[in-house]
Amino acid sequence: MYRVLVPVDDDVDRALAQARYVTDLPAADEEVEAILLFVFTGDAEDLPSDLQQFKTADRIQSVRRARDHLEDAGVEVQVRDDSGDTTDDILDDAEEYDVDAIVLGGRKRSPAGKAIFGSVTQSVILNTDRPVVVTGDGS
Repeated sequence: MYRVLVPVDDDVDRALAQARYVTDLPAADEEVEAILLFVFTGDAEDLPSDLQQFKTADRIQSVRRARDHLEDAGVEVQVRDDSGDTTDDILDDAEEYDVDAIVLGGRKRSPAGKAIFGSVTQSVILNTDRPVVVTGDGS
């Protein structure tokens, strides 16, 4: 089984581009397991305890759409969420689940900015020995 970690943010187009990459892998419907990860950051930490139960990745549209795309293509999917530092959570989950690759969603950049990745993407690439794929935003 080829296992990929797919950390998604709240951008639906990026999440779908990441999911399309996974479903385009050879024999994805039989040989690939995708772990979708959404990391809550910032104000999400300060929610009152009675609202914490609603803080789940399944409530995020980008996660739901990516999960649906993967499931429709027959890919085994697991949805995870975490809170805190995005880069650390990605690297920790990649290690914990012993993934074969990390599939990140790239942001659209200016011509000069294309030479430089975003801070999370760059940190993940520099701090893992695992293959990292950076997809576009789908446009």
